[in-house]
Amino acid sequence: MNTYFLCANKRRGFVVLIFQALSQSWKQGYSLSKFRADLVSGITVGIVAIPLGMALAIAVGVPPQHGLYTVIVAGFLAALLGGSRFNITGPTAAFVVILLPITQKYGLSGLMLATMMSGIILLLMGIFRLGQLVAYVPYPVTTGFTAGIGFVIAFLQLKDLLGLHVLGSPIHFPEKVMAYSHAISTTNYADALVGIITIMTFIGWAKLKTRIPPHLVSLFVGTVLALVVNHFSLEHVTLLGEKFTYTIGNIIGHGIPQEAPQFLPLWQSNNFNWATVIELMPSALTIAMLGCIESLLCAVVADGMTSTKHNPNAELVGQGLANIVVPFFGGIPATAAIARTATNIRSGAFSPLSGIIHALFVLAAMMVLAPALSYVPMSALAGLLIMVAWNMSEAPHFVHTLKVAPRRDVAVLMTCFILTIAFDMVVAVIVGLLLAGVLFIQRIASLTTVTITHDKHPHLNFGNDVVVYDINGPLFFAASEKAFSVIEQTNMATRAVVLDFSDVSTIDITAIHAFELALDRLSALPVYLLGVLPHVERKLEHAGVFELANLHLVHSITQLQQILVVNSGIAPHQESTL
Repeated sequence: MNTYFLCANKRRGFVVLIFQALSQSWKQGYSLSKFRADLVSGITVGIVAIPLGMALAIAVGVPPQHGLYTVIVAGFLAALLGGSRFNITGPTAAFVVILLPITQKYGLSGLMLATMMSGIILLLMGIFRLGQLVAYVPYPVTTGFTAGIGFVIAFLQLKDLLGLHVLGSPIHFPEKVMAYSHAISTTNYADALVGIITIMTFIGWAKLKTRIPPHLVSLFVGTVLALVVNHFSLEHVTLLGEKFTYTIGNIIGHGIPQEAPQFLPLWQSNNFNWATVIELMPSALTIAMLGCIESLLCAVVADGMTSTKHNPNAELVGQGLANIVVPFFGGIPATAAIARTATNIRSGAFSPLSGIIHALFVLAAMMVLAPALSYVPMSALAGLLIMVAWNMSEAPHFVHTLKVAPRRDVAVLMTCFILTIAFDMVVAVIVGLLLAGVLFIQRIASLTTVTITHDKHPHLNFGNDVVVYDINGPLFFAASEKAFSVIEQTNMATRAVVLDFSDVSTIDITAIHAFELALDRLSALPVYLLGVLPHVERKLEHAGVFELANLHLVHSITQLQQILVVNSGIAPHQESTL
């Protein structure tokens, strides 16, 4: 019976974690005017999502339609089931560095398997209420790997931006640098012209701050320019339809297919086996962690812009379910995107319905505009991604942080930045967190102090033959050796030792062991423990420290004075005023 109620409570808890944002919006009152606002914002974000979905899919090494499938399926499910009213979900630039090596080694089917695995991890994180996890990732770590990702994404776009003919498929960044440098002589100046004009249009239009997004305008200008150049120039601009083809039955088409996402039985893939699952597990964990960080940071930004409050665990559940389902429709990993979410809010969104409309709009556009999208130049998409990479890296803020941050934080930031570029996100995040943890421990350990106060303390002056140590701060593994090594140096001619523990907030087993060693060193002297907090006392008692013959627990200065007077036969130099 107890097992039944436990399972029932878990099911109810899971149900509570879905449809959170949708129900919150409904409770606040929904009207026709708010639906119009959601409709306009959904269409606006959908316009932005189409070129970005295609460009990001190409950046991770898969045909562009898979990026649109991700927008349609994951964008719909995350908005419907998630915990943030304004988050817009889809493929994001942050994933490029992680996903490209997976695609190169395992192909599209391996990438979809990693997507499903990351979705399961995200779902479990939400169910087990780990939504506050993002608060434990230090700011220098997120800033470092985000800037590193932006740099790598921008560099990877040089191939299509300049129309380079790169030999082979280099995986690691140093190899890519060498390959791109060798291919620089193959630059297609028509591609370069279109790409540069696309970037300049994006920058110029963004400064105008109009309601029409610069992504759409810059891509339109780049496409028109490419068609003009291809008509009048000897140089040829590479178009999306010339680089990608698709097969439906016996029909081979160019560009992207003019049909809705189809269900794909993932278990029929050659990569769907236990050995591949084990190999992909580190990458899936990294995708899930980055998806968690991106989605929850995006929700926090959205809360700040709208004075609302999201449910982090519900958001993780929504993101998890979206990533579990999307690979069965040809999608790739998805997470909430800050730029698209900000566009959604600025366009007047009120509820998650805007995110649902954005996904449906992309579906409708794909069904109608697929042939026209074949004329989009590859260099224009590359230029668009370079601007996305620049915005996500927040380069001016990165430089400012280097100038004003403490040296330890700068070391963590630069370590994550360099490792993200030179190796990958997995190495950068692991090393960055470890380094940040070590520096934090070192910093906290430096706050723990031990001072001799028997001749300075207003209440604990018992004469020169009674040594009083005032211990301040937490006693844990990093601080215990420094603290108790001072005590071990006590002159054995001393009559008694007093340890003032009133400012010791916590103690761990390493510190308890070091304390026992110090007491062994002072076994010939009585040691009085004063002002121990209840939870610290319980830990010491549980460890059996009070069983040592020379250790005495006293609860007040008055009690300690009486003991010392009885043992010495003389009054203390100064009576307690407490």
